[in-house]
Amino acid sequence: MELPAHYDPAAAARWDYDPDQRALFEAAIGARTSHDLSAASEDGFSVELVAIDMQKDFCYPQGSLFVAGRGGAGAVEDNDRIARLIYGNLGRISAITATMDTHYPLQIFFAAFWRDGDGQAPAPHTVIALEDVQAGRYRPAPGLAAALALPDDEWLAKQCEHYCAELERAGKYQLYIWPEHCLLGSAGHMMAGVFHEARLFHAYARDAENRVEIKGGHALSENYSVFNPEVLTRWDGQGSLVERRGDFIGRLLARDAVIFVGQAASHCVMSSIDDLLREIEARDPAFAEKCYVVTDCMSAVTVPDGAGGFFADFTDNAELAYRRYADAGMHLVQSSVDMADWPGMRL
Repeated sequence: MELPAHYDPAAAARWDYDPDQRALFEAAIGARTSHDLSAASEDGFSVELVAIDMQKDFCYPQGSLFVAGRGGAGAVEDNDRIARLIYGNLGRISAITATMDTHYPLQIFFAAFWRDGDGQAPAPHTVIALEDVQAGRYRPAPGLAAALALPDDEWLAKQCEHYCAELERAGKYQLYIWPEHCLLGSAGHMMAGVFHEARLFHAYARDAENRVEIKGGHALSENYSVFNPEVLTRWDGQGSLVERRGDFIGRLLARDAVIFVGQAASHCVMSSIDDLLREIEARDPAFAEKCYVVTDCMSAVTVPDGAGGFFADFTDNAELAYRRYADAGMHLVQSSVDMADWPGMRL
């Protein structure tokens, strides 16, 4: 399909863009009639688009954790491509699920959680290694256990040591202190306007499933993946911190195709696909061939150093992840290629 009249590509770069939701509904009903669109439930080939964390803090330079990629405009350009992907395939996409990173002020990956030996909070982008916690160079803030309704400060200190040990044992990450982002109730938590507009238009035009999966609210674990937190266990062995999100995985495995877009390729997209891939390999390895990673609709986290380079650059993490996905049988595709020409798409 062509782009609808309401879509303004320049809005992909606007932090303040907020679609008129009533007008959008009316336009979608008109598109349904003029293009003879059927209800998504009638699709003979069921396609779900999973859009990871398309939120303002990630999608715009004004955000506290803009995903710029090495080129500097990463997520802004992705916003436009993702909207075009949805509009151009309105009659082919059966459902859209958006994930939303959702945080609170006192979480293990934010500065407010920690104090160094001088009683100061760490700066954003500090890496806290297991040995730092064991040596007492970083400890949870005094009295934090009470604020989080945990047994006591000693229990919390042991949990933090256990957490860092589990992160390093898994070999994916060390504990990273992120700038405060996607705090519930903040402007940065909201979806990017052009993506929100496209997902609503799709839902209205096709009577389609339009879900939101909330993640990231547990104080004691990072939750890059929408399916699982980074660490599930407690130091004392008494149960788990949170449960796995198996119902969402089961819903995706019932589709004929699953498409991934969103932010960031080096973190939340990567962790989500890695978790799904583990489930696929355990249940039905052939399902990997039904998964599509749209590599020009996601970018990696980079942190400029102010001197023309990067304080941190996670692009290589994303590139290595792409290789894993391809090796497992997933398809790496581009939004500029007609979806009907993607391998295995029986549209």
